[in-house]
Amino acid sequence: MVLAEYDYKRYDRQLLMKSVGLEGQAKLKDARVFVAGAGGIGSPALAYLASAGVGTLRFADDGYVELSNLNRQILHYENNLEESKIDSALEKLRQMNSTINYEPIAETITDENAAELARGCNCIVDALDNLLAKQALNLASLQLRIPLMHASVEGMEARIATFIPGQTACLRCLYPSLSACTKFPVLGAAPAFAASVQVMEVVKFLTGKGKLLAGKMLRFNAENAEVEIIEIARDPLCSACFGARA
Repeated sequence: MVLAEYDYKRYDRQLLMKSVGLEGQAKLKDARVFVAGAGGIGSPALAYLASAGVGTLRFADDGYVELSNLNRQILHYENNLEESKIDSALEKLRQMNSTINYEPIAETITDENAAELARGCNCIVDALDNLLAKQALNLASLQLRIPLMHASVEGMEARIATFIPGQTACLRCLYPSLSACTKFPVLGAAPAFAASVQVMEVVKFLTGKGKLLAGKMLRFNAENAEVEIIEIARDPLCSACFGARA
């Protein structure tokens, strides 16, 4: 896709980067990314993907804005209380970058619809807080053979990993046991950090430049000022990704 004069001005600082440049920016403009969730992780992820110039952003969420969301879900304001998160997010995103093609979907993500929601996209950004729904994204990633940029947070800790079907372990290898969503503590800056790393993973993947967290997890514990990279081993008995292995 050819860049317009507007793109040269808007993305001037990115065009200066060797890892992006004209070719990379054109790839971003031509890309389609599915963001699962428009909450604590999804809000900053969508904002930075839109700001970076990713051409089409499809995002799904079935929730409504609540007061307790506002410590971390930065696309939603006090005047959006009880409003659909999809509508609230879309309003802000259009103000951030009106040239992006937005595809909001007000649906609950399940095993039955996850692959269809992500179909046609280059990669999936996991911005959910429920392991059952995250595993649905994992299955969609494996079925469509597109990367899954995973993130999870708790308190002041963020964990980010990139799973590539046929090349790395999958989310089920990392979390073989399934569990329902429970309420957990979180400081708003933790999902913002996680989302920022996810977006950088997306940009690296789309441009083909840089080293991905492929099969690795970045764990950042801000409370203890600890950072570590953890290798994620494939589970030889994994029921999810065994058939997708190269």
